[in-house]
Amino acid sequence: MKTEFKLNRVDTRFGPLALVTMDNGEDYTKPTVFGRSAFESAQAVIRRLEQEDWAAMVLTGKPYVFAAGADIEEFPKLRTREEAIEGSRAGHDLFGRIRALPYPTVAAINGACLGGGVEIALHCTARTISTAVRHFAAPEVFLGIIPGWGGTQLVPRLVGVENAIRFNVTNPLRQNKMLDARKAFELGFADRLLEPVEFVDESIAFALELVETPLERSEPEHGDDEKALRKGRSQADDAVHGATRAPYVALDLIELACKGTPLEEGYRAEEEAIADLMLSSATRRSLYAYDVVERRTKKGVGIPAVAPRKLEKVGIVGAGLMATQLATLFLKRLGVPLVIRDLDQETVDRAVASIREELEERWCPVIGTTDIEEFAGCDLVLEAVFEELSVKQAVFAELRGVVGPDCILATNTSSLSVAEMGADVGLHFFNPVALMPLVELVRTETTDDVKLATTWELTKQLRKRAVLVGDAPAFVVNRVLTRMTTVLMDALEHGNTVEETDEAALRLGLPMAPSVLLAMVGPRVANHVLETLHEAYPDRFPLSPTLANYADGRDEIVVVDERPRTVEQLTQDVLEAVADEVRQLLVEGVVADAADVDACLILGAGWPFFLGGITPYLRDEGIADLRTATAAESVML
Repeated sequence: MKTEFKLNRVDTRFGPLALVTMDNGEDYTKPTVFGRSAFESAQAVIRRLEQEDWAAMVLTGKPYVFAAGADIEEFPKLRTREEAIEGSRAGHDLFGRIRALPYPTVAAINGACLGGGVEIALHCTARTISTAVRHFAAPEVFLGIIPGWGGTQLVPRLVGVENAIRFNVTNPLRQNKMLDARKAFELGFADRLLEPVEFVDESIAFALELVETPLERSEPEHGDDEKALRKGRSQADDAVHGATRAPYVALDLIELACKGTPLEEGYRAEEEAIADLMLSSATRRSLYAYDVVERRTKKGVGIPAVAPRKLEKVGIVGAGLMATQLATLFLKRLGVPLVIRDLDQETVDRAVASIREELEERWCPVIGTTDIEEFAGCDLVLEAVFEELSVKQAVFAELRGVVGPDCILATNTSSLSVAEMGADVGLHFFNPVALMPLVELVRTETTDDVKLATTWELTKQLRKRAVLVGDAPAFVVNRVLTRMTTVLMDALEHGNTVEETDEAALRLGLPMAPSVLLAMVGPRVANHVLETLHEAYPDRFPLSPTLANYADGRDEIVVVDERPRTVEQLTQDVLEAVADEVRQLLVEGVVADAADVDACLILGAGWPFFLGGITPYLRDEGIADLRTATAAESVML
């Protein structure tokens, strides 16, 4: 459906008020976006707003959505600089006409407000925001571009340079962090924070207040702008290490606004910047990544078309940190009775207390126990115990004697064979569970269609993104990361420093230095995964004496030979190893398509959109073309 701007007349004591609603005729699951047809509709409405006699205008959105910005599907159609400039200028011109209207205009932000949605709101005289709004952001830098309809120029003028940098640059680089209504109001983006019940009526009342008394808004506090910009560039370096230009270009444009550059001149600079970025390889990869994450992962590729069963009681085996996080998530999202069991009552009690504290005042139907019989009647039991095959086998053998035949027995293993341990399906969540969106949904040769469809539906209820993978050692994310680790450990053992191996990965724009990631995951866990992969693929996953030392608590690098490589060579070696492992995943049929590997690395390891996950970058760099899933057609270049 096409977005339309719908104009309604509201009679008031000051004369007619224009209530304009942006609506694409769909429900909230398909947000309103601005494409060519939306702008044509807006132009017709703005013409009436300019020509007719109005007291004020209120601009709002359909239920739960204000506007989600530009229609990303139109981006790939841009072929020339001139087309990109025109796309940016069209927004500047259109929104500028709203800004120039001779009466008060209020953007009534009733729901999700992203990118161009924020920018059209910034061109109004004032803004109200509903307390129900949870998504207020400028995600453009996250996609490898910049706000191109006034965002880099108007935000610093409204909320100051530090807030502008945080909103336009650093938040997008933090996995696209968004503001809620209260935070947006506190920072000065909105002039009134209103409850959702009478939101539009109260926004209209506010617009009429402005007819009588024009808004007096104090100038934002300007501290040391140069210092703030230096800090912003340093934060961009820490996040992307120069691997994408977008954050630096956004900072240059914010600096332009801070210097008092006339708005029109700032807009022209935005247009030139958009043209430079929109046609770049990094932006094309970002658009591909967006499509993979927002479309492909929601389709349920490979999920059988059968009706899922309803889950009315679930169980968690284990009460450690991971198990406790999983139980908390299940109770938050499913709201069904949950049993959590461990061998030690004190451990169980600690887990239950943590769950209750996290859920605060919510209904919390959790039972903590040491008795396995409590799992009777469960529709699904998820195992999250120590990562040792014999322990897990014993757990599932015991469970089979307690639960019914339709109960789904799932494992959260990160590397072991799901079939060999006796589980029906793998549900590999990533730590921290509350934040990481990926679930590797592992199908074995004997996984029942209904059980698979039910676990897929479960991941959606948990608000996670599942990618279907085969039952192969370490699945996708840990396998690719471990292959990278083997290159870096080998470098350390041949005379390179930790600083050099970190830099080799960070210069790609990865979110975390390998040494930091290793510390976070835990060397014992990393070494266990390496041992599992070495057993399956000894040639590609040699054991590392250095990693074994780390796992044993000894911070000692075992140098076998002094043959250090340059950082550039290390980066190349990492990319070639990753490319080879992705190809092996495709050859083995662990995933259906290279896009599934990219989805896993973006959602499970935080690899950036501007790499496209990894396979588009490997292709652009001339290392490997992995677009097809067959061994004969995937080419190492």
